[in-house]
Amino acid sequence: MKQSTLFTKTQKTPPKEDGINAQLLVQAGFIHKEMAGVYSFLPLGLLVFNRIVGIIREEMNAIGGQELELASLQDAEPWKKTGRWSDKEIDIWFKTKLKNETEVGLANTHEEPMTNLLRHHISSWRDLPLYIYQFQTKFRNELRARNGLLRTREFVMKDLYSFSKNKEEHDQFYEKVKEAYHNIFSRLGIGDSTLLTFASGGSFSEYSHEFQAICEAGEDTIYVCDECHIAVNKEIIEKQSTCPECSKSNLNEKRAIEVGNIFPLGTRFADTLGLTFTDENGEAKAPVMGSYGIGPGRAMATIIELLHDKKGIVWPKEVAPFGIHLLSLMGGESDAENLYKELLNKGIDILYDDRSETSAGEKLADADLIGIPLRIVVSAKTHNEDTIEVSMRAKENEQEYIKRKDALKFLQENI
Repeated sequence: MKQSTLFTKTQKTPPKEDGINAQLLVQAGFIHKEMAGVYSFLPLGLLVFNRIVGIIREEMNAIGGQELELASLQDAEPWKKTGRWSDKEIDIWFKTKLKNETEVGLANTHEEPMTNLLRHHISSWRDLPLYIYQFQTKFRNELRARNGLLRTREFVMKDLYSFSKNKEEHDQFYEKVKEAYHNIFSRLGIGDSTLLTFASGGSFSEYSHEFQAICEAGEDTIYVCDECHIAVNKEIIEKQSTCPECSKSNLNEKRAIEVGNIFPLGTRFADTLGLTFTDENGEAKAPVMGSYGIGPGRAMATIIELLHDKKGIVWPKEVAPFGIHLLSLMGGESDAENLYKELLNKGIDILYDDRSETSAGEKLADADLIGIPLRIVVSAKTHNEDTIEVSMRAKENEQEYIKRKDALKFLQENI
């Protein structure tokens, strides 16, 4: 993409936003704030968002997930049956009425609709296990949206629901999801900062699990076990002062961002909504369910909170909007144009700053702000030396000069 055709513009100074992630994403032209807790994704932001979604999708498919998309408008009746239509049970509903006065909800989660749907598709033990997921817009009437994309009123959630014949089968899949989530966060570039965390399971089970990225910008408090390198959240520590895994008490308090969660649901929703299957002995049973969530937008915000510097964003390779940022400076215009065409012909993903009225300083500052991992600068100097200037954003842009004849091979090996 030529940067001259990109309709979004960077801002010279950070906007007054709550959270580093929102400040940088708005300043760099990745997102636009529509209102408190509601953001639109602009071209660069959507590229990153879709790369994150793609990573999550690959890992969900790898453990047998089937993707669908449920409606955002929700029938009240299944929710009334489970007792969760009440604002006392879920106090963040957005509700409205149709022209005929029928009350409907804007989705905040999908346990009830998913369970209700499968009443039409599960009848025998041969239909199980079943793992179904979606990327769907959720609406939550938060009292106060805050921290940019970390807590919003409208967002996309990947929610996967598992339906197993028994607890043993459920437990086996639950462990697979843990591994898949570790893979996801590693690929997103935040694996080293993200811990599996014991959380209160509420009415569903003794424990559920969260994946918490240690970060000062986080709104959660966790306690990290030095012995087994897992963590417990504040709800658990209020009930017991030891690690549920190893029973040690050497726990260190940290601030963290919840980037994922997994919940055993048991048979609560199946029992209430009448979802059953016939087992091998001809007996009617309720499938054992689990719920597994990741918010791609929240993951995007977490990456920035953890991976930025005073100049701007530092994207990991797998989620960056482009693999290469090519800057054309005075005297290098023809070389830059030729290199751009050559890279495009090789199928290399590239943002080309071809803006003719923008100074070298502005181009370099914008490149730092946007944060694409690999930068190429072509100028009068590189033209005269028959080289290209290459630097990596994560290495504070330490320049290296590569002979032009070796450029393509070098770039293909380093993106």
